[in-house]
Amino acid sequence: MTSFLPLGFTAPLVLAALLLLPVIWWLLRLIPPSPRRVAFPPARLLADIDKREETPDNSPWWLTLLRLLLAAAIILALAGPIWRPLADAPAGSGPLWIVLDNGWASSSGWETRRRTAERLAETAADTGRPVLLAATAEGADQPLVPQNARLALERLRVLEPRSWPANRGELTIGLRKAAQETRPGSIVWLAEDAATAGTPRFVEDLRTLAGDSELTVMTGLGRPAVLADARNDIEALTVSLLAGAPSSEPRTIRALDMRGLTLGEIDATFEDDGVTGAAEFDFPVELRNDVARLELVGEDSAAGVQLLDDRWQRRTVGLVSGASADQAQPLLSPLYYLERALSPFAELRRPREENLAEALPDLIEQGVSVIVLADVGRLPEGALEAVAAWVDQGGVLVRFAGPRMAGGTDDLVPSPLRAGDRTLGGSLSWEQPQPLASFADTSPFARLDVPADVTVNRQVLAEPGPDLADRTWASLADGTPLVTASPRGRGTLVLFHVTADTGWSNLPISGTFVSMLRRIVALSSASGARGDGAGTAAASGTVQEPAEVLLPPVRVLDGRGRLGPPPASALPVSARQGEVEASRRHPPGLYGSDDAFRAINLFTSLDQVMPLDLAPLDGAATVARYPTTEATDLRPLLFIAALLLLFADAIAMMWLRGDAQGLRGRLSRGAAVLLLAGLASALVQPQTARAQDTSDDLAALEATLDTRLAYVLTGQPDRDATSRQGLLGLTRYISTRTALEPEAPVGVDIATDELAFYPVLYWPISETTPVPSPEALARIDTYMRNGGTILFDTADQLSAGISGFGTSPAVLRLRQVLDGLDIPPLEPVPADHVLTKAFYLLETFPGRYADGPLWVEATETQTAGDRPVRAGDGVSPLLITGNDFAAAWAVDEAGNPLFPTVPNDAMQREYAYRSGVNIVMYALTGNYKADQVHVPALLERLGQ
Repeated sequence: MTSFLPLGFTAPLVLAALLLLPVIWWLLRLIPPSPRRVAFPPARLLADIDKREETPDNSPWWLTLLRLLLAAAIILALAGPIWRPLADAPAGSGPLWIVLDNGWASSSGWETRRRTAERLAETAADTGRPVLLAATAEGADQPLVPQNARLALERLRVLEPRSWPANRGELTIGLRKAAQETRPGSIVWLAEDAATAGTPRFVEDLRTLAGDSELTVMTGLGRPAVLADARNDIEALTVSLLAGAPSSEPRTIRALDMRGLTLGEIDATFEDDGVTGAAEFDFPVELRNDVARLELVGEDSAAGVQLLDDRWQRRTVGLVSGASADQAQPLLSPLYYLERALSPFAELRRPREENLAEALPDLIEQGVSVIVLADVGRLPEGALEAVAAWVDQGGVLVRFAGPRMAGGTDDLVPSPLRAGDRTLGGSLSWEQPQPLASFADTSPFARLDVPADVTVNRQVLAEPGPDLADRTWASLADGTPLVTASPRGRGTLVLFHVTADTGWSNLPISGTFVSMLRRIVALSSASGARGDGAGTAAASGTVQEPAEVLLPPVRVLDGRGRLGPPPASALPVSARQGEVEASRRHPPGLYGSDDAFRAINLFTSLDQVMPLDLAPLDGAATVARYPTTEATDLRPLLFIAALLLLFADAIAMMWLRGDAQGLRGRLSRGAAVLLLAGLASALVQPQTARAQDTSDDLAALEATLDTRLAYVLTGQPDRDATSRQGLLGLTRYISTRTALEPEAPVGVDIATDELAFYPVLYWPISETTPVPSPEALARIDTYMRNGGTILFDTADQLSAGISGFGTSPAVLRLRQVLDGLDIPPLEPVPADHVLTKAFYLLETFPGRYADGPLWVEATETQTAGDRPVRAGDGVSPLLITGNDFAAAWAVDEAGNPLFPTVPNDAMQREYAYRSGVNIVMYALTGNYKADQVHVPALLERLGQ
C-alpha cells in the first residue's frame, strides 16, 4: 500500500489513469449532445419546434466537468483509497517476524494491537512473504517457524489477551532456531507496556536476532489499571490501585459476593501523583467476609480483579478468661497477650456478662467463629451443653491451660489430662526448661520457624494413649505434647498445654505464637456456628492434612477478567505452597473445589508491576506508536458518488434534448412505484403478537379474562420467534395435561406494556440484550414485588452454565441487568423445594440442555430489610437457568419440535415440558404443596 499524508491506496498504479482525464476532456468537447428528435405532424410542425437560431456543436462546460468528475471518481475508487491507513510491513524480502505481546497488559487496546498485526500479515500475504507469528504469552508451545501469511492470519483471529504476564524469555530458544534456519527479513514487535524480570534479556536477544534486518517496536497503548494488596484489616477491607496513566476521573471499585451480587461500590482516592491510590470498604466484618471479588468498574482486564478466599476473611473470636480479677490488667491477664496476637487478623469479642453460664451463650449468639478459653477448667452445665453443640456445628474451641485446668477439666478437651501439672523441679519435672521440637509435616503448624529461645517450664500432661501422637500438633523436645487437637462433629477442639500468659512459658511473647494462632483461626468458618444448627462447617482445611495436597484449577480468569474453565495447560498447585506467582502454568483464578478453594491473583503487590524498558535496544530499532485512529475505506463513498454523478448526467442529457415533460413523467412513475412497493411490503410483512398492537383497554381485557404466558421482546427476530414458539408449545402441553387452558402467549415490551396481567414472564438473555432503563427496572421491580415471576434463560449451559462464578457473555449481561434490581439471594432448587412437586415430581429441571441448575430465591438466607423484593405466597420472584427452556418447548403449527435436545432424548423433552408445567403451577398456586397434608399423597405417588 502506498501512503502519503493520511491517505493510502491499495492499488496505486490505477491512479495512472488520471492522466487520461485531459484526453477525456478533449473528446467530450468534440462530441456534442445528441440532437433533439421531433415528430413530423404537419399541423404542429411550427408550434412544437423551439425557436433557436443555432444548435451547439460541442458539449457545455458544466456537462464536461460533470463527466470528468464521474471518470475521476471511478478511477479513484478502483485505486482503493484508505483514509488513515494502518502501518505497512517493513521493507525486506525475507520472512516477516511478528512478535505479539498478549499478556495481561495487552488487554488495553487489544483490538488495535490485533488489527495492526492483521494488517501486517495481509500486506505480507499480498507480497508473498512468509510470516513467523510469536505470541509471547503462549510460551514455547506454538509453531515458531515462518509459514504462509494466511495461516498466521487465522491464528491472529483466535488470539486473545491472557491473564498472566508475557514471559518473553520462553521464546528465545525457538526464535534462535528459526533465525539459524532462515534469517528474518524484518521484525515487528507489537509490545505491551509492561515487563517481567526476563524482559531486558529478551530485548537484547531480539536485537541480536535482527542483525542487519529492520527491527520495529510499536508501543504507546498503555496498560490497564492494576488492583493488588487486598487486606481485610481491623477497620476496613482495603485494596491498592495503580492506574495506567494519571487521570482526574474517579475510579470505582466494586465488591461482589460468591453469587456475583454487588455488595458495594466506592471511588478510590489517589495520591498526589494521580496514579497510585487505594479504596476502603468500611463494611461490618460479617459483610466484609462475604466479599469474594473486587473489580475495577470499566476495566476489562485480569489486572483489575482481586479474588478473595477464606484467607481474606476476618474470623470473629470470642475471648473468655477464667483468671481472677486481680489479674485483669496488662502484662498479667492472659487476654492481654491473646488480644495482641489475634487483633491483626481477627475481630475480637468480649462477653458482656461475667457469669460463664451467660457469657458463652452470648458469644455463640453473636456468631463467633472461634472461642478461646484461658484457664477455664470446668464449664457450667448450661454453658457446657451450648458450647458442645456449637462445636458440633463447626465451631473451633481453643483452650489454654492454667492452674484451674490443672485441677480438673470437663469433656471438651482433645484428650484426657493427668491431674496436676508438670513443673520445673516438681515430681513430674525436668531439670532444664524444654525447648520446642520441630513441627511435623501433618501438623497445621508445618514449616513454621521454631524459635530457639522459646522454652517451657510448666505444662499439663495428657494421658498416654494409642492415638495421642495423631492428636499432637506441637510437642516439646522431650516428646511431651505442647498443643493437642481432635475433631468433634464438624468442629475442632484445640488445647495449648501452657498458659496464654508468660507464667508457664515465654511462647506468648514470640512471633511463633502469633503464627500458630493465625493458622488455628484459619481452620474455622468465617460465618461462625450456632448451637441451634444454623452454622456451617469449616471448608478451608482439616485437622490433619496429608503431606502433599494438590489443588486443581476450578475456574480461572481470562484476559478480560472473566472467570471461566481452565485451559489445558493449567496445572494444580500445592495446598502447602506459599504465595503462588501467576503464570501460564498457574493462571489467576480459583483452585481446589467449588466450596473450598484457594485464590491466585495476578498481583499481590503493586511493586510487581514493571514498566517496559527499551533501553537495551540502544537505537538499533525503530520505535513507533500504534495507530490511534481507525482506517476508513473510501471506495464505497466514491462508488456512490460515481453513481449519483451518472444519474445527474442522464438527467442532464434528457434536459438538453428538451424532454423535460417526459422526465417529469418518468420521475412521477418512479415515485409511484416506490410508494406502492412500500405499501405492499408493509401489508405482507409477518406480524408478531404484541401487547402494544391493540388499544390499552382491549389488551387489558384480553389479559384479565384469559390466562396467558408472556415473553420479553428482545428485538432479535430469531430469539423472539423461539420464545413465542416455545411458550406456544408449553401452552398446548398445559392445556392437554392440566385443568388450566391458557390462551396464546404474548410478547411484551418491559418499557411500555403493563406486566401485572401475566403470572410468568420468560426473558431470554444473550450477550447483546440491552440493559433496561432505570424506569423499566422500576417497573420490573414492582412486578416482582407484587407477586410476578420472571424466568431468565441465558441458554448457554452447554458452553458455560450458571454456577458459582459463571461468567459467559450471556451471564455477564444478566448480571448487568440484575445489577439495577433489588433481588434476594439465590440458590439452586433444593431437593425439598415446592418446585419439585408443584404438579409433577421432579428432581432436575432440564430444557434443551440438561445439566444446568435452576436458581430460585434462597429460602435459608434472611434477606436484609433494605431489599424490598418479596414474592407473594412464598413464590420466588425470579428464576434463572441456562438450559434453554424455550428451544425445548418450541413446536411448529403441526406440533413438531423445532430444536433437538442435547443429548437428543425424547424423555428429556418430556421432562422439559414437565419442568415448565411445574414453574407455571408454582407461580399460580404458590407453596401450598409444601403443606404437610400433601405428604401422604406424595409418599403414595413415590411408592413408599
